[in-house]
Amino acid sequence: MTRLWDTSSIKPCLDIVMAGETIPAMFWNAVAKRGPNIWMRQKHLGLWRSWTWNQTADAVREIAGGLMSLGFARGDCASILSNTVVEWVWADLAVLSCGGVSNGVYPTDAASQLQFLCEDSRTTLLFVEDDEQLDKALEVRAQLPLLHKIVVFDMDGLRDLKDPGVISLDALRALGREYLKVHPGAVEQRVQMCKPDDLAILVYTSGTTGKPKGAMHLHQGLVFTVRGYNTLVAQDERDERMCFLPLCHIAERMGGEYFALYTGAKLNFVENPETIPENVREIAPTVFTAVPRVWEKFYSGVMISLKEAGFIQQAAYAWGIGVGTTIADRVLAGQRVSAWLKLQFMLAQWLVLNNVRKLIGIHRARFLVTGAAPISPDLVRWYMALGLPMLEVWGMTETCGASTGVPAEKMKPGSIGPAASYNEVRLDPATGEILVRGKNVFAGYLNLPEKTAETVDKDGWLHTGDVGVVDADGYYRITDRMKDIIITAGGKNVTPSELENDLKFSPYITDAVVIGDKRPYLVVIIMIDQENVEKFAQDADVPFSNYASLTRSAEVQALIQGELDRVNKKFARVEQLKKFFLLETQLTAEDEELTPTMKLKRKLVEAKYAAQIEAMYR
Repeated sequence: MTRLWDTSSIKPCLDIVMAGETIPAMFWNAVAKRGPNIWMRQKHLGLWRSWTWNQTADAVREIAGGLMSLGFARGDCASILSNTVVEWVWADLAVLSCGGVSNGVYPTDAASQLQFLCEDSRTTLLFVEDDEQLDKALEVRAQLPLLHKIVVFDMDGLRDLKDPGVISLDALRALGREYLKVHPGAVEQRVQMCKPDDLAILVYTSGTTGKPKGAMHLHQGLVFTVRGYNTLVAQDERDERMCFLPLCHIAERMGGEYFALYTGAKLNFVENPETIPENVREIAPTVFTAVPRVWEKFYSGVMISLKEAGFIQQAAYAWGIGVGTTIADRVLAGQRVSAWLKLQFMLAQWLVLNNVRKLIGIHRARFLVTGAAPISPDLVRWYMALGLPMLEVWGMTETCGASTGVPAEKMKPGSIGPAASYNEVRLDPATGEILVRGKNVFAGYLNLPEKTAETVDKDGWLHTGDVGVVDADGYYRITDRMKDIIITAGGKNVTPSELENDLKFSPYITDAVVIGDKRPYLVVIIMIDQENVEKFAQDADVPFSNYASLTRSAEVQALIQGELDRVNKKFARVEQLKKFFLLETQLTAEDEELTPTMKLKRKLVEAKYAAQIEAMYR
């Protein structure tokens, strides 16, 4: 188990782990090397099922054969509309093995969004997860003349469907088996024809402003970047990962599927998004990557459980986390950790901290990785106090994921670390915008040469839109998005993300959007943590009939005001939050206010709740 004072088990790997200059070449080389070993596991109806590399290869080969039997040609695009399941990976690798272009669609997207993505990508074949996703496809099929076939992973509820344009995944695999009997080397031939400079995948931006843009990534960029990931922090075939973020998002596609393909780490798929807390305790991943929303939720769960514990348990936790915090502070300061402190920490682990880690499901983890959104430095320190390095990475769709990363041997909470070895990072001297250049940078936006030219300059520097600073050690820190910086009516520049991150450290607040541009003072729109606030209300005998009445209750309003008061103490008067408004609707990933990674969309929220915002300034 990794200790705070010993990060020797977290080392970068500079050697090439798996040969191959395209994703399919790398996959088939991995199959040849790791054939009988288990690669993927998935829980279904309470039981875990495993697939070896050979079994995965059988599925990928049959699906690829089925695609070719349907006339799927090199360069054709197939889209995948599904939650994160094993079949998503099979379909993705089969499309790439055919020399096609693979495009993911968020399962929360509406039918109209699906139509736009399929039109823009010129999708000829669509994979859907089940009857719910099929309904979306059928609703817009008439407007998609290029779409020849829809393939369904799960046919439950569709047994009586008779539609020549729809086929089950099992039937597609059967077609593939028949096709490959006649053309036995067809898949291998397609893999060999695939070139490093071929377009491999499309990753559409979340479209917080305007329509989504399809970021194009070539095979050579994907392979180059996934090898680079192992030079940040290495993993290998002994590691277990949990696969649960959307696979159409660059974070899970690269950091989950392709990184595990390259290194051989096992991929464990959760049963569904609602069972993540239960599944993570079962999987106990050794390498755990998640977005801040997940880390905040775990912390909130521990804090709520602690309130229900007895006095002795609370005292033991306070002492144990105190010891861990003392060690974390010394590690961060580069100071020696004494043998006496190490001994105390071993006792703290035995008494309480191991139980906290088991409650979350991180008791086997070597390290934790956070990215895709800003995270509170205090939250990073809390996980460090449990004995686990939490390494923050930063990147974006256009950089193929991580471009910077905090090294385990020198952590700085609040920093996104120095530039990764495989790309260059610098600040624009005029604006402070973070710029990135390297082979990991995308090939441009599909069908949008003007937008591409706006984003990547003539010298190859990608303009990220993030504003930051860099210290003497080369560690970058993001201060905010260029378009999000607030300038108050009094001329004070405020970076809202600092306030928002401190608010989200509260177990009662899930997300927050600070408002105040050209305004006399700052206000904030808050989304409460339903589970924890409901627990608070029940314990305090606060009556409520639904989510809206919960947010309106005087006791909950006072609870959130207390959290604002806590945060305001850290900031100068001009930067303090004067008023707040609680969203009265329980939002899910299907609501327009949230991004697929469950972040509030700032501009949309400001527009949609303009009346409530104006009321806070009256």
